[in-house]
Amino acid sequence: MSQPPSDEKIQRMEFMLSLRRRGISDQAVLRAMDEVPREHFVSPDVADAAYADQALPIACGQTISQPYVVAFMTERLDVHPNHRVLEVGTGSGYQAAVLSRLAREVVSIERYRTLADEARMRLKTLGYDNVQVVVGDGLAGVPEHAPYDRILVTAAAENLPQALVAQLTEGGVMILPLGSHGGSQVLVKLTKNKDRISREDLIAVRFVPLVPGKAREL
Repeated sequence: MSQPPSDEKIQRMEFMLSLRRRGISDQAVLRAMDEVPREHFVSPDVADAAYADQALPIACGQTISQPYVVAFMTERLDVHPNHRVLEVGTGSGYQAAVLSRLAREVVSIERYRTLADEARMRLKTLGYDNVQVVVGDGLAGVPEHAPYDRILVTAAAENLPQALVAQLTEGGVMILPLGSHGGSQVLVKLTKNKDRISREDLIAVRFVPLVPGKAREL
């Protein structure tokens, strides 16, 4: 007689079903979301809510984005297996882990050393060997590893970061939240074509602010 599915397995099934119901259809993205164990990227005290469709707090006053937003941003980024991707805002490393299942290489930059060190160790322990985590100013990007085929920014910029645009390859795509740190923000998709940047507004979002410089503490 077969055993009934565990609560965790039921949560994972509901998690994936929710993504599909909300319009996530790219099979590679869905597979990546299914493969990455989200419970390892949240604080132990909120692990029971790891697969709930909500943002959750992590260290340094930051958050891990809700699963739908992670999947939506990843799908719209249109990552191919030969791509090098820059992620701005490592946080717990969850988004980087998802991107690592789709890209050849992921470079992720985090302004908080505590978050960067923890994410680096977490990703290494879980076997995500094609992710490099660096500490630095996200608005400046990581020019020493540029150019990038794709850039994903997981904090809200009030203005378009020109340094990041400069690090995109020709035909490259960047997804980022744009808008006031205290008000409304919109997720935008930017495509670089020669000397021109085309913009597509996607959905309304609310992200933590993208601020300049490395954090002085933490």
